[in-house]
Amino acid sequence: MFWRTSRFTVDLASPKVMGIVNITPDSFTDGGHYLDVHAALRRCEQLLMDGADLLDLGAESTRPGAQPLPADEELSRLLPVLQGAVKLGVPISVDTYKPRVMQAALDLGADIINDVWALRWADPCLVRPAASGQQVVAAHPGCGICLMHMHLEPQTMQLTPMAGDVVPQVLAFLTRSAYELEALGVAKQRIMLDPGIGFGKSVAQNFSLLAQQEVLTRSGFPVLAGWSRKSSLAAVLASVEPPASAAGTHPRLIASVAAALLAVERGASVVRVHDVGETVQALKVLNAIK
Repeated sequence: MFWRTSRFTVDLASPKVMGIVNITPDSFTDGGHYLDVHAALRRCEQLLMDGADLLDLGAESTRPGAQPLPADEELSRLLPVLQGAVKLGVPISVDTYKPRVMQAALDLGADIINDVWALRWADPCLVRPAASGQQVVAAHPGCGICLMHMHLEPQTMQLTPMAGDVVPQVLAFLTRSAYELEALGVAKQRIMLDPGIGFGKSVAQNFSLLAQQEVLTRSGFPVLAGWSRKSSLAAVLASVEPPASAAGTHPRLIASVAAALLAVERGASVVRVHDVGETVQALKVLNAIK
């Protein structure tokens, strides 16, 4: 299986690691660390040295309770970093839900659009909505697309989590979204699915999605898993999370790597992570027994 993107065809025969670069002041785990363009590009370079196969740039936090960011501000954070990142020789994903930002990113050379809204968002401030996310990616000749499932929206998603068995609901939503893109002429090889861990699901529901992730992989589309440092991991750790080490190790590091390995064992083609080096090492051990 391959994932076709703007400039690269990604071979998914072996799992790929997508390194997270948050160009935000308020992301849930590393907000404010990489707001400066030079700091963000150093982060990109370090993740590649650590073994990342792809990079995911995000300039707006979508953590629970996060407030929407004006498109102009998102673009002012994103584009200077993206301009440098597209020269690094790997696929560059842009984490955004705004059609205007998608278009600007693709015009600058981004390879993948990674959308928590699965291309559904429409700007309520516009009397006549601009081109939808679906239209933007469908008009592009080859960008990769990651469609994520989110219940409600970032401001409300954890106030009223989903009800019932989430697995068939998530599967139905994601496959419907993918088929809609295919109907617009988007090749199947461009589409990746993300169950949206933590986006409007309870802790039990998130782990149900991990336990039954193979249901999603049987859809015929590759799956991206984003468990890194999520609060559901903290919920199953001891009542007090271990402190960060003197070297700055995140207290959810071990749990994050474990979740990434379990996701790959259950068929995930890409894992989206903060701790790239540790995840790459763990995947090498897993690969050694295959």
